Amino acid sequence: MNKIYTIGFTGKNAEAFFSLLEKNNIKLLIDVRLNNVSQLAAFSKKDDLKYFLRKILNCEYAHRPDLAPTEKILNDYKKDIITWETYVVEYIELLNNRNIMSCINDKEFANAVFLCSEHDPKHCHRRLLAEYLQKRWNNYEIVHLK
Repeated sequence: MNKIYTIGFTGKNAEAFFSLLEKNNIKLLIDVRLNNVSQLAAFSKKDDLKYFLRKILNCEYAHRPDLAPTEKILNDYKKDIITWETYVVEYIELLNNRNIMSCINDKEFANAVFLCSEHDPKHCHRRLLAEYLQKRWNNYEIVHLK
């Protein structure tokens, strides 16, 4: 069975983070964060992460903001303007409107992982994205690396 991997960096030190990627033979990290250059991102800032992945794991890095929520959706949720349920509906609608299935091929996701910041995938768009893709591709299992 094929796998769709996800990972969040919050709550992990660099050793734990890169060890999880190595253990699962990840060869491509797909950054689905809206903001990947924040000082709060520590070792996972875009340019630093790209360097570490290449040097430590010989792993590629790709930033896919088209798979991230809009700033409005994200901020509305963080500020309790919308509920998680509304966030889910708006994010899925956004994926549909962006027609992401036309620019994603499941073969490119072999040994790939979706990265976001949230430790727990329960309330994170990376889980929603993985479930969205799982429904459209045959024979995929979702694995959240923790």
